[in-house]
Amino acid sequence: MAKVIRFGVSLETELLEKFDSLIKGKEYKSRSEAIRDLIRECLVSEEWKEEKKETVGILGLVFSHEVRELTDKLTKLQHNYLDLIISSTHIHLDKHNCLEVIVLRGKSYLIKKISDELLSTRSVKHGKLLMTTTGKDIE
Repeated sequence: MAKVIRFGVSLETELLEKFDSLIKGKEYKSRSEAIRDLIRECLVSEEWKEEKKETVGILGLVFSHEVRELTDKLTKLQHNYLDLIISSTHIHLDKHNCLEVIVLRGKSYLIKKISDELLSTRSVKHGKLLMTTTGKDIE
């Protein structure tokens, strides 16, 4: 296990009260754990700025399967990036709408590129890219 170092942080009372309220609502057990997560979030963001760094992305797309040729178009786009796509899952949300969840691994700029292509496809109702890390460089 990694060595733990204690350090002090000085904050204005109002800012600390807002932080405590926030972490209580998220059910953190301590300020330390919340601060660790904030630091990890910053480190992941920095990894994504390095366009050549290997990263992981989870892309969710919501669309109507009834739109003519849309499913075929989305599948064809995905086939252009077989080296990046680890997995994809198609979920039927209701009689008309589907959710496609695509897990990608590779250089951040390529993950952004394919995500932008899929998200901007006509008739995709909504989508979001969750950018994360392989975890190799984060404790």
